[in-house]
Amino acid sequence: MSSMAAPRSAMGESVRIVLRDEDEENGDDSPSAKRPKLDRFPLTRWEIVASLSVFFIFSAGLFCVYLTMPAADFGKLKLPRSISDLRLLKDHLGSYAKDYPAQFILGYCSIYIFMQTFMIPGTIFMSLLAGALFGVIRGLLLVVLNATAGASSCYFLSKLIGRPIVSWLWPEKLRFFQAEIAKRRDKLLNYMLFLRITPSLPNLFINLASPIVDIPFHIFFLATLIGLIPASYITVRAGLALGDLKSVKDLYDFKTLCVLFLIGFIFICPALLKRKKIYE
Repeated sequence: MSSMAAPRSAMGESVRIVLRDEDEENGDDSPSAKRPKLDRFPLTRWEIVASLSVFFIFSAGLFCVYLTMPAADFGKLKLPRSISDLRLLKDHLGSYAKDYPAQFILGYCSIYIFMQTFMIPGTIFMSLLAGALFGVIRGLLLVVLNATAGASSCYFLSKLIGRPIVSWLWPEKLRFFQAEIAKRRDKLLNYMLFLRITPSLPNLFINLASPIVDIPFHIFFLATLIGLIPASYITVRAGLALGDLKSVKDLYDFKTLCVLFLIGFIFICPALLKRKKIYE
């Protein structure tokens, strides 16, 4: 009996080994295998060092700008987080911006680009402040140029370290974006303009994901420079009437969103018509 049990146990063990090998070849379909591994930070050591180096370089440049600014009561200055904060900041900076326009614009641009590069929330308040202090034309010019420069810096930063972060935070959205880009390679500028004009995808995600899905920088730059004009105009113009503005949500009501989508569809129509002709 013992002599028969030994071959049987050996045969059972060999069957288990074969089944285990087949599972490894076919992939584990268990729920635990499909669950994304979020317990590991997505950046390697050199990527962390590179990102921190870029951050400190920008911070050092911003500090140098601060040192060149004339004396002021900096205790009253802070990044606004609400409309009431913005009204107070406008009152404190009004005379300062008139007395030292060059230094103020240099500081404003540095802060805006820094916030945009490192995805710090609050640039919409900076856009409202530009309208309140500089008017529509100069304010719009400042906002569009700074937003484009900051988005471009974020593009190159993402090219350096962005792939693991975006794949970790938005895997499904990244796959969708990559598929859409692949379908519209011949009319990529039109599609990017549509995305920039309309709130279809967050600008933060577009800045980070664009280099990952191989969107050329010249297309990214042009789409950002042109596509941000409508929304920036709405925000800068609203800055002229801060007293009437209760919340940031009031900037984009249903009518405003319809206008933005209408402008966006005008830009994407050539791509849609070309796809229709191909299918016909």
